[in-house]
Amino acid sequence: MEEPRITPQTLLVLCALLETSSEPWYGLALTEWTGLPSGTVYPILARLESTRWAESWWEDIDPSAEKRPRRRMYRLTGGGELAARDAVRKQEARAQKRRTARKARAARLPRSQTA
Repeated sequence: MEEPRITPQTLLVLCALLETSSEPWYGLALTEWTGLPSGTVYPILARLESTRWAESWWEDIDPSAEKRPRRRMYRLTGGGELAARDAVRKQEARAQKRRTARKARAARLPRSQTA
C-alpha cells in the first residue's frame, strides 16, 4: 500500500478519522474537529483516497427532505486504519525522542544558560 505524505495536518485528519473509525465523517465536520481550513482538509482526503487509505461516497439522502445538500462521507479503509495507527504511533515515538533529547541537552547546560 502506497503511503501518503504524512504532515502534521495529515496526522490531525488521521486522528479524527481514527477517533470514530466505524462512523464516517464529512468534510466540514473534519475541518471543525481539526481546526484546519477546508483548503487543507480536502486535499489531504484526496491524497488518502488516492493511496487507498480512505474511501468516500455521497450520502444517501433526499436533499429536499433534509433541507441541505448531500454530504461526501469519508472513512478509513481496513488497511488505511492499520497504516494510520502505525503513522500516528511513529509520530508519537519521534516526538518522545525529541522531548528526551531536549531534556538531555538542557541538563548539560550550565545553570546560567537554562534561565
